[in-house]
Amino acid sequence: MRLEYKAVSDLIIEKISELKKKNNAVILAHNYQRGEIQDVADFVGDSLGLSQQAAKTDADLIVFCGVHFMAETAALLSPDKTVIMPDEHAGCPMASMITARELKEKKKLYPNAKVVCYVNTTAAVKAESDICCTSSNAVKIVSSLPEDAEIIFVPDKSLGAYVSSCLGREMIYWEGYCPTHHRILAEQIVKMKSDHPEAEVVVHPECTPDVIALADHVASTTGILNYVQSSNSREFVIGTEIGILHRMKKENPDKTFMPVTPLSDCPNMKLNTLEKLLWSLEDFQFVVTVPEDIAVEARKAIQRMLDLS
Repeated sequence: MRLEYKAVSDLIIEKISELKKKNNAVILAHNYQRGEIQDVADFVGDSLGLSQQAAKTDADLIVFCGVHFMAETAALLSPDKTVIMPDEHAGCPMASMITARELKEKKKLYPNAKVVCYVNTTAAVKAESDICCTSSNAVKIVSSLPEDAEIIFVPDKSLGAYVSSCLGREMIYWEGYCPTHHRILAEQIVKMKSDHPEAEVVVHPECTPDVIALADHVASTTGILNYVQSSNSREFVIGTEIGILHRMKKENPDKTFMPVTPLSDCPNMKLNTLEKLLWSLEDFQFVVTVPEDIAVEARKAIQRMLDLS
């Protein structure tokens, strides 16, 4: 049965390669995607980095294996290219926790506040924001704003709390969060430290403050990958979505990586499969577009971030 499955997988991969060349396509895969998706991708990385990479290529078609807001960001930064995603239902629960209408109402309560939005938001929310940020540059983005300015930080209250702890600066948080990262618990960290005393604990800032307080290092997905590669430690306890372990093990075969919990698995990220990737290349589905009036304003928030980064 395994040999039969491998034969089918090899055939699918071969067809994907053929259609990619035929359609002048580039395949992008987020660090949290299934291992087999990462292996066939042209580029693997974080959401913004992938979108920037796509904008640099001469491909006509971008196949984004991630969740919807990521494909939207790619469409914003590559308006001359067609962006598709293999599964149209691959959304982000945290991005769905705030709408443009809700943000408009919040802004009325704080008319002088600056809105900093995490990249994990819809294009419509980005369009209502002053500046965008990622988990890797959030501290820098917030610190760039006037010290006397009120700041509305959306939608991730955990990332916002982490930024506040770094800068000693109060902000107005939206009550959003990542369900996957919130399944990583402090008591699990304590147990892993007890069971693996030589291991370093590395976590993502979307984790809760009590988890972050127990970590040896806090970083974005790209930051985590860079850190474990440069560290002299041989064992790591990883507190982020478990899909990233596939790339870690490939890039660092002599090191050991253990998830804090196997429950830190994003079901939305795992909706994309090799079969769906093949079908998307065959049928040019599902196309992701952003209305131009929203795109114009959303690009401003992204560009302000890029100018600072």
